[in-house]
Amino acid sequence: MWSSDKNLLLVSKQNGVATLRMNDPKKLNGWTGPMMMALREQFVELAADEDTKVAVLTGSDPYYCAGVNLGATIKPMHPKKLHNLIRLNNQALFDAFLDFPKPILVAANGPAIGASVTSATLCDAIIASEEATFNVPFSVLGIPPEGCSSVHFERIMGQANALKMLDENWKPTAAEACEAGFVTKVVPHAELMSSAQQLAEEWIAEGKTRSLVADNKVDEYKAVNAKESIDLADAFLSTPFLMAQYNFLKSKKKTQPALVFKTIALLRPLWSKLL
Repeated sequence: MWSSDKNLLLVSKQNGVATLRMNDPKKLNGWTGPMMMALREQFVELAADEDTKVAVLTGSDPYYCAGVNLGATIKPMHPKKLHNLIRLNNQALFDAFLDFPKPILVAANGPAIGASVTSATLCDAIIASEEATFNVPFSVLGIPPEGCSSVHFERIMGQANALKMLDENWKPTAAEACEAGFVTKVVPHAELMSSAQQLAEEWIAEGKTRSLVADNKVDEYKAVNAKESIDLADAFLSTPFLMAQYNFLKSKKKTQPALVFKTIALLRPLWSKLL
């Protein structure tokens, strides 16, 4: 199991609002194991903190988050153990958002990719910098939707827009995402955090509660998350996905992580019998 690194997640508090800033800009705030553990641990801590009424999640510029850093999280191991690890960690990540009992506001300061996008939609609102974009490259990677997006995307922005994002790799700008109903508000980049703080304080004054709790959706979404996590683990151990990761990492000149995926793919005829 990973250990968290609190330097990866900076926390500040003001007027009942706890702001969590993902802080690994050199890696575009990608979700490594330690980053995901830091998020999960901080959610537990803030849930028990009586002075925290609303949480705001943002990133250190220029990205909000580049999504899960697979090269830093998937390592060679027994196939059943790897499948179980992928399933459990994916499920735990999104359950952390679903279980958080207080309103969460995402302040998307820049591009958001993959799990950082789907998790953001499980929060109570997204306020976006004009520099933000949203990309869920599931169709490109050959993997199924995660983060309850197989159900939730259509509910928040209609079937047509959901299919464009999930199946056609549409990457809306902040303005396009706002028009689609994905984002609540778009503001100038320099005003993002002050606008987020203001909205969060308005929520506190209104006595706002978590939308998913109020709509009795938490149990349903946790069941969706559990199923999606199994499907995702299956897909991650498929040859097309493993080779796609190899080619992507090789194109980025990340030789060592690329070779990990190639080795796993080449040995699949042997280890797949152990699943």
